[in-house]
Amino acid sequence: MPSAVGTASHDLIIRALVEDDAHLFHALDDPGLVGRALTKSVHRTVARGGEYRPDWTWVALRGDRVVARAAWWGGPDDDEPKALDWFDFADGEEEAAVELLRRAPLRAEYDLMLPPDWQELPEVRAAAEARMRAAEAAGMRRLVERFRYRWTPADGIPERPGRLEFRTEPDDEVILDVLRRVHSVTLDAHALKAVEEGGLDQAAQEELDFFHWCPSPREWLRLAYTEDGELVGIHVPAHNPSGPCIGFIGVVPEQRGHGYAYDLLVECTHFLVERGAEFIAAATDDGNVPMAGHFARAGYPVAQKRVNYV
Repeated sequence: MPSAVGTASHDLIIRALVEDDAHLFHALDDPGLVGRALTKSVHRTVARGGEYRPDWTWVALRGDRVVARAAWWGGPDDDEPKALDWFDFADGEEEAAVELLRRAPLRAEYDLMLPPDWQELPEVRAAAEARMRAAEAAGMRRLVERFRYRWTPADGIPERPGRLEFRTEPDDEVILDVLRRVHSVTLDAHALKAVEEGGLDQAAQEELDFFHWCPSPREWLRLAYTEDGELVGIHVPAHNPSGPCIGFIGVVPEQRGHGYAYDLLVECTHFLVERGAEFIAAATDDGNVPMAGHFARAGYPVAQKRVNYV
């Protein structure tokens, strides 16, 4: 029997899966136009060598037919999910998908993966917009659309500009102060949301919590300075659970206008490559035109677009 109590809506049953019936997640026919299927990801439970917990994996059924599914993801030590990774439903079952999100007792950001040209492909756009409507009907709101990059050595390693010096900083209070300065003027939608909710302290703390959450060493974090010793900003080459990534790039307001974010990005790239990275993931908001320009200059190709719902 499932660990969660099923909820009936007419002939609809919504419940979490258990290990013995985790195979039901794959019973939904998914053409793979959007979402995790784009990356050839496979949903497997932790017991079967995967990343997903049965009690964080929910389905909506009509009889024995799966008509909608959702799977939340979190790290192995997380008590609550970090993201809604999978959210799919059969044709004509948008209302069932909405009901699933409403009934499941789990809340996390929805990260909808899309091809870079998703708006130009009618079938893909229809699949994406159906999920967006369902997420909004279930009470979520669209936060931002983002560029998702995946760099490999075949894209070329950009040359270091050589303008900055990079130093470790073990004191978290110093780091928090730098992050507050960076986020005092920002184009990043997630940072703006945090500032709106709890001010600069919350925005800075959320970033620092992410740095600590990543499995990469804390000492990889670096502050950047000019040759004269003036603080420029912070960069965080990191590993998330999926692999090497650009964890954070930030320039303090008084140093903007000199293209230093590019220097930080290039240094991050070299740092990770020197430690064996065969690819590097990164992302920025599509409205952050300066940072998107730096990624393009550094040779980072856009692999996906992602729309974030909170």
